[in-house]
Amino acid sequence: MAKLKLRGKDLIAIGFPQNKAISIAMESMQKHYKRETKERVLVLLKEVLKDPEQFLNDGIFGKIAEALLSDTKTEKQKLKTNRAPYTIFGENDIKDEAKNQLYTALKLPIAKAGALMPDGHSGYGLPIGGVLATENAVIPYGVGVDIGCRMCLSVYDIPPSYLLGSKDKYVNILQKHTKFGMKEVHSNPADHEVLEREEFKTIPFVKKLKDKAYAQLGSSGGGNHFVEFGIVDVPANDAVFNIPPGKYIGVLSHSGSRGLGANIAKQYTYLAMKQTPLPKEAKHLAWLDLNTHDGQEYWLAMNLAGDYASACHHDIHKRIAKALGAKPLTVVENHHNFAWKEIVDGKELIVHRKGATPAQENVLGIIPGSMTAPGFIVKGKGSELSLSSASHGAGRLFSRSKAKQSFTRNELNKMLTDNGVTLLGAGIDEAPMAYKDINKVMAQQTELVDVVGTFTPKIVRMDRA
Repeated sequence: MAKLKLRGKDLIAIGFPQNKAISIAMESMQKHYKRETKERVLVLLKEVLKDPEQFLNDGIFGKIAEALLSDTKTEKQKLKTNRAPYTIFGENDIKDEAKNQLYTALKLPIAKAGALMPDGHSGYGLPIGGVLATENAVIPYGVGVDIGCRMCLSVYDIPPSYLLGSKDKYVNILQKHTKFGMKEVHSNPADHEVLEREEFKTIPFVKKLKDKAYAQLGSSGGGNHFVEFGIVDVPANDAVFNIPPGKYIGVLSHSGSRGLGANIAKQYTYLAMKQTPLPKEAKHLAWLDLNTHDGQEYWLAMNLAGDYASACHHDIHKRIAKALGAKPLTVVENHHNFAWKEIVDGKELIVHRKGATPAQENVLGIIPGSMTAPGFIVKGKGSELSLSSASHGAGRLFSRSKAKQSFTRNELNKMLTDNGVTLLGAGIDEAPMAYKDINKVMAQQTELVDVVGTFTPKIVRMDRA
């Protein structure tokens, strides 16, 4: 069947107003009905034109209906001259580029408050470690490309001495039961209820990603994503963490929503940049109004990607628990690269945490160091200054390209040997020397979190170099 040939004058002929509704309708029909006849498509569009309100929640026609009901024009947004209130933690150790990115975000007309965590460094749009509260709007690049990226820790009542005495066993478990990067997936992907979510049926763009999501379930990304065995040290009783003092074997994983989240981020950032064009220095901070079709759709897709990321971690930990033949004493999980509806100063706002850990009062989280540095199990203090947030790690001291130029494999191997760490995979860009001192970072956020335990890596699996 020939490709659909639809022109603006065809829509005008059936009564479409001469505004953005025409271009939106043509783009949507070419995408979803490209093999249909023009006559059939025009019949469908007449139905939308006759009663657009009836189609507002439709995955394909909703955006057309919204345009038909709206007279607003797309105009370039202007930044405010004054910044919204903010706090920077560990400011002297954060480069100007990251701070300037926060300052730009604070001038958005939708910005109400912000913060920058002590692991902060530059990124796209909002800096890594950036927190931004907005009013009724969500910024896809304020969430990040790896939507719902998270940490997950399982604690086992197994003596840490086993990691040394039976090291080959633990190395084999990681090699067999974890998958990384673009090419590795499990030969037997698990079924999970997240794959049955309505979003995979009702959002056309997301529907196309379901097969990829199924294939990648239980796998981890490249870069700084990892699964590792290590030693959990609990120094004292804590009512929230609720683990007896002692040392245990732990499994810690760090990864996100894989291709599902990356594609959602790309698509809705594109839409945001069309709908809220900004000056060059702020263009990656384009937002979606939550009262619009695309804003509502992104919000649903973002939450789906976050739940999918969690499902990936649960699958990883389930496979490892089965291989260990043991059940964990507890599991601690938290995510970053997300946006939440939260009450700030008595008003519901959208709080973006791009590389920042939620740290509401008594909420548990994990802040990792590097492959040779300890991570910290923390509980939040609910600081208003940080919008109830903390760092999501040590933060990079060297960019990936700079790290490759600055360090050698021999230097990396020596550091691994000195710290008794076995590394499977990873490149020089993930060398511990590329990261800030996690102990210093933790010292810069004592008003944000309390430490209830530590995790020291011993066997680390990452994507191949």
